[in-house]
Amino acid sequence: MINGQIRRPHSHSAALMGSNTKLILALLGLLITTATVATGYTNHTVGGDAGWFFHSKTNTSATNYTSWAANQTFSLGDYLIFRTTTNQTVIQTYNETTYRNCTTDDASDTDTFQYNGGNTDFDQSLTIEVPLTIEGANYYFSDAGDGVQCQRGMAFKILVRHGSGLPPSLNQPPPPPYVEAPSDPAQSPPVTINGESPSLNNKAAVGGANTGVMLCLLLFGVTSSLMTMMW
Repeated sequence: MINGQIRRPHSHSAALMGSNTKLILALLGLLITTATVATGYTNHTVGGDAGWFFHSKTNTSATNYTSWAANQTFSLGDYLIFRTTTNQTVIQTYNETTYRNCTTDDASDTDTFQYNGGNTDFDQSLTIEVPLTIEGANYYFSDAGDGVQCQRGMAFKILVRHGSGLPPSLNQPPPPPYVEAPSDPAQSPPVTINGESPSLNNKAAVGGANTGVMLCLLLFGVTSSLMTMMW
């Protein structure tokens, strides 16, 4: 206060302070969004607690896999985690006819793949991780028992959204070609040429998280500088 008069801030300074405040709020919003997107990949355990199993005594699947899939949201870069044994197979196909026929007899090497984790004995515990790398319809089933497991419920369809897109770690060639499984259970379980499988805590999520941390630190530094200028 000077000579009884209140000194008011210069209008230009007030406008600058308001502009800086808006910029800081915008950067904070971007910071939150970036952190969310960078870690936005999900591991889906197929069947939930029931896993990926077939009960041979009752000829039924462990759960309704179609219902399970209907309650999930799938995006590029996510993983399907099959907790199973070598008594079941995991067939991935983009061919609806192959899926509906519950067989890979007429499948193409370019659209149908089998995973088994490299195990060659029956009744061995298995965890199979399948990355979602193709947008749109993806089909999964077990063709064990000449397709009986598939016919009795071990099959489901998902729709993969674009989401955040594929992380760099998944921009690689598709899985190895399908190798037909032996039909006689007494010989050996279904075997395929098995490609490298990423760890359960997949590299996609790790890579995304690291990117998010770096962006967060950069935005934090810019925000701190602007706040210093304001005050």
